[in-house]
Amino acid sequence: MRRTFNSRGCLGLTPGAASTTALLVALFLAAMGMACSGSSANGVRAQGDPAVPVKIQVAQSVPISDTTEYVATLKSRDSAVIMPQVEGQITEIRVHSGDRVSPGAVLMQIDPTKQQATVNSQEHGRAAQEANLAYAQQQYDRINALAAAGVVSRQELDQAKSALDTAQAQLKSLDAQVQEQQVQLHYYRVTAPSTGIVGDIPVHVGDRVTTTTMLTSVDKPGSLEAYVYIPVERSPQLKINMPVQIVNGSGDVMADSRVTFISPQVDNTTQTVLIKSRIANNEDRLRNLQFIRARVIWGMHLGPVVPVVAVSRVGGQYFAFVAEDQNGKLVAHQKPLRIGEMTGNDYVVLEGIKPGDKIIVSGVQFLVDGAAVSPQG
Repeated sequence: MRRTFNSRGCLGLTPGAASTTALLVALFLAAMGMACSGSSANGVRAQGDPAVPVKIQVAQSVPISDTTEYVATLKSRDSAVIMPQVEGQITEIRVHSGDRVSPGAVLMQIDPTKQQATVNSQEHGRAAQEANLAYAQQQYDRINALAAAGVVSRQELDQAKSALDTAQAQLKSLDAQVQEQQVQLHYYRVTAPSTGIVGDIPVHVGDRVTTTTMLTSVDKPGSLEAYVYIPVERSPQLKINMPVQIVNGSGDVMADSRVTFISPQVDNTTQTVLIKSRIANNEDRLRNLQFIRARVIWGMHLGPVVPVVAVSRVGGQYFAFVAEDQNGKLVAHQKPLRIGEMTGNDYVVLEGIKPGDKIIVSGVQFLVDGAAVSPQG
C-alpha cells in the first residue's frame, strides 16, 4: 500500500488501496453476521429439544411374601431299606431293580443249609422228649392205680408225678427252641415288607452278607417329606403349619405344603434347626433322596414392585428411571434400587422406590438423568 500526502499535509490512500480496504471490511462484517446467526440458531435448538416419549407406570403397593429359599432333601415315609437278619451266602436273587412287588414277595434267598440242620436236630430232640413224656405218663398212671389199691407208698406216687411234670416242662422248652429255630430259618428268605418298587441291588449271587449289609430297598410311591435345615437365627420365627413351597430351578411351584415338625434341638455341627414338611407326590415328579429347593414363607407385607424391563444394572447396582415434576415438566431421574425376589415379571423393591412413584418402563435406553420425558399411552 502506498502512502501519499495531499496539499494540506493529510495522509491519504490511493484509489486502489481504498477499494482493497473496503473489501476487507465487508468480508469481516459478513463473517461476524454469520457467526451471530449460527449462535442464535443453536440457542433456539437448545431451548427447544423435544421430550423423549416414554411409557409410565405408577408404583403400587401389592401383597408380597416374605420368603427364603433353602436346599432341602426329600425322603419317603414309605421307603424300606432291606437288610438281612441273618448271616450267610446269597444263593438266589429273584427280582430286578424297578420290579413292583407285593408284601411277602421273596426278594432273595440266603443259604439255609446250616440253619436247616439245626432245626432238624431240635425236632429230633423234641421227638425223643415226647417219647420220654409218654413213658412218664404211663409210669404215673400205673403207680397212681397201685397207690389207690394201697400197694405202693405215697412217696413213690409223688416221685412218678414229679417225673411226669419234668418231662412235660422239658417238652415245652424244646417246643420253644424248635419254634425259635424255625423262625430263624424263615429269615433266610428275604421278603418285601410292603407293596413298592425294588431299588438298586448292590449284591450278587455268591456274596456273603451280614446283618449290616444293604441288600436293596422297596419304595412305595406316594407322599414324601422335605427335610429343611433353617439357620438358628431364624428359628424363633418357625411355627407349625407355616407355608412351605417346593420349587424347581426356574422358581415354579411344584408342590405346596406346611411345616409339620420343628426339631426341639439345634444341630451342633451346622447350627441349624430341622423342620419337616409333607409333600403329596401324586404325579411322581419327585424322587426319594432328591435335593430340591424349599421356599419357606415367613409372612406377608405390602411393598412396591417394578417391572423387570424398567430395571437396569450397572456395576452390580440396580437402577430405574422415575419421572418427576420439575417446573411444570416431567423430568427423568435415575434412582438406585435394592431389590428382592422376583414375583412374576416384577422385582420386589426393598429400597429406592415408594408407592405412587412414576416408573418409566419404556425408552429407558434413550434416557439420561435430567432428560425431559413425555408420557405416551
